[in-house]
Amino acid sequence: MSINPSRAQDVWKDIGEHVQFTVLKFKDINPQTLREAMEEFADRSQAIIRSMRIREAGLSANSGIKVAFGFSSNAWDILFPDTPKPKELETFTGIDGPSLNEPEIDAKYSMPSTEGDLFFHIRDSGEAQVYEVQTQFMKFLREYTEVVGSTKGFRYFEGRAIIGFIDGTEAPAIEDAADYALIGDEDPDYINGSYAFAQKWRHDMDFWNHMKTENQEKAVGREKFSDLELEDEDKYKNAHNVASKSTSPEGEEQKIIRMNVPYSDSATGNTGTYFMGYARHWKVTEDMLLNMIKQNDFLLTFSTILSGQLFFIPSRDTLAKIADGELD
Repeated sequence: MSINPSRAQDVWKDIGEHVQFTVLKFKDINPQTLREAMEEFADRSQAIIRSMRIREAGLSANSGIKVAFGFSSNAWDILFPDTPKPKELETFTGIDGPSLNEPEIDAKYSMPSTEGDLFFHIRDSGEAQVYEVQTQFMKFLREYTEVVGSTKGFRYFEGRAIIGFIDGTEAPAIEDAADYALIGDEDPDYINGSYAFAQKWRHDMDFWNHMKTENQEKAVGREKFSDLELEDEDKYKNAHNVASKSTSPEGEEQKIIRMNVPYSDSATGNTGTYFMGYARHWKVTEDMLLNMIKQNDFLLTFSTILSGQLFFIPSRDTLAKIADGELD
């Protein structure tokens, strides 16, 4: 069986204009009760999505609800203890740069691990649709879960990151994205699933905005207006587009599907980036994170990372098996 994008959840399509990220953890409830609830939700959630697509038809050319939800390794242990996990599903335990046992590396920063059992990524051209879908999900899930984190993101000008640079330039083109986002024959039990890594960054925008544009460009590795990549000698050694690269043993650059969006409460200055990466192989994303820490990615100098966890996004076929109680 080969990759079939039509059988996947929405893990590589457009980022959306209004975005909701939600992480939930299970309440201290009997595991069998939780499993029965999630079997029901696996079916109910797809009906909610289908209903919204009917309700919003014709609203605008850009409307179209897109949803991905999945489970952490901890949730899998609770819900499906007798079922083999997807091959690369594990608990992200964080990366502590100063504790890396590599004397030649002077890593100064860390990436924390935070708890979470269920993850939701909902987006659309209209905030009302996002609100309605998340609200209907929670009407059912509130009895069984507690909210760990909820973040509303938005599309910034020209699809730029909140720091003013075009985001996702190095991501695969949409026509190529499925091969980078979806699990293939290497794990046939979970084909068309995906590994989602979610991480919330808060930025010191005063620090960033006081930097000269030419220094910002050296820090990111690209020109701010045109988005053209700088020559290597014109970048800082820890420029973001240098530090965040992952390469195979053969020297080929590895890619993931980035779905980053800004979030902000501009009145309080609580502003940052919600990093959202979908990947066929979690190890590619993990390698990128390690490189950012080892090379002291410049973005870390004015950022605080607030959360981070890995989730498995099942295919629609796997969701159907969960709904039917057949995941064994």
